[in-house]
Amino acid sequence: MSFEALPDGWQVWNQEPGGRAILVFRPDVFNEDGFPAECLPTIYLTNGSRRRRPGAGQYATDEWHVVCFLEPEIEAVAETYDDREVAAEAAVDLADRFADGDVDYREPYQIPREDYFEALDELTG
Repeated sequence: MSFEALPDGWQVWNQEPGGRAILVFRPDVFNEDGFPAECLPTIYLTNGSRRRRPGAGQYATDEWHVVCFLEPEIEAVAETYDDREVAAEAAVDLADRFADGDVDYREPYQIPREDYFEALDELTG
């Protein structure tokens, strides 16, 4: 599957043929001159293990995971699929939902980042 149908603001950061892919939201504003780079919203499509042990992600599983990170340790959405093609379509759908403002990016935080939330409010639907 190609990611040509991504909504405005999303782009492919990395894609392995038939394998993992990384999608990012507005890297033009999440950099050292704009909003914190570590807050770059990112969607990972991977069949790597989801275990929390170091190096676990390098081991392939039979499942495909679509995970939206708001920061390296902050997951907004995590979904699992049996097929890469279906998972890739789900990643594009998740990017659409995020761009439309239909992903709750406040709930995963224990300590609110109000400036960041306001910026995302401005950048999304």
